[in-house]
Amino acid sequence: MTDVPVLIVEALVKHFPLGHGRAVKAVNGISFQIDRGEALALVGESGSGKTTVGRCVLRLIEPTSGAISFRGEDILAMAPEQFRQRRRHLQLVFQEPYDSLNPRMRIGRILDEPMMLAGRGTPTARLSRAHDLLDMVGLGRSFIDLYPHQLSGGEQQRVGIARAIATEPDLVVLDEPTSALDVSVRAEILDLLVDLQARLGCAYLFISHDLTAVRRVCQRVAVMYLGRIVETARTSDIFERPLHPYSRALLSSVLYPDPAREQARFLLTGEIPSPIDLPPGCPLYARCPWARAACDLSVPPLEALLPDRHVACFRAREENGIGAR
Repeated sequence: MTDVPVLIVEALVKHFPLGHGRAVKAVNGISFQIDRGEALALVGESGSGKTTVGRCVLRLIEPTSGAISFRGEDILAMAPEQFRQRRRHLQLVFQEPYDSLNPRMRIGRILDEPMMLAGRGTPTARLSRAHDLLDMVGLGRSFIDLYPHQLSGGEQQRVGIARAIATEPDLVVLDEPTSALDVSVRAEILDLLVDLQARLGCAYLFISHDLTAVRRVCQRVAVMYLGRIVETARTSDIFERPLHPYSRALLSSVLYPDPAREQARFLLTGEIPSPIDLPPGCPLYARCPWARAACDLSVPPLEALLPDRHVACFRAREENGIGAR
């Protein structure tokens, strides 16, 4: 079982009904997998559906259709009590660190709670584990008796990370874990996440619009647009040569520390279509400088263009100078 991916998502769909036959089509048939010890980024603009995917993976909301396999088990087929026994193996780090921590609990109790709910150890053993967790996230044991409001935003997020790894999970979903933090603190948190993954061997589903954070933490990237994955690649490859027009537009907005580095601009026009009334063809059709009339007739499939490169674009081969198979 060691070679089984920690997570396999197949044809995942999540629509939120509005009544009268209408719905917000947040996620529209996406598939991906995460191997053990791997960090996969889901990136895209606000409204692309990436957070909804993370909530479906954790069964905080139920998908409309599709399949989710965790460590080889179909978790959507599990009864609530059966899935609750797996819960300690899937954990979440929230976007807003203070809002995710109970203001009435001391840090020690916040770290103890997931271990207690998982039925792990005696109170004494759990206290020792809480001390170790504080050391692991760079806070120190003196924080055990403090309340969340006594901590800075970065320290609060370190507590949130410590809580997430307390039960030794196989997968941690990180939902924009640095977006609410000061710029000066973000790099420290990203370094911590990289260090913890190397030490613990857990997998990450890293949800973010911050591509510089993705480059620091993740080995692979899946780019989402309007509820669909439009490109997947190794992180280094997609930064070096994005193949989908939406990926190009995202990467052209990244700021690099080297002022001498030339940045190619690739601009999209217009607004993101409504997720209630999706276009019939390519979801990027109305905004894409590569678009032709045929692009509006059907949705392009996500297909392999190069080794470890999958792109959903009818014109990607031509525009990137890639020969037909």
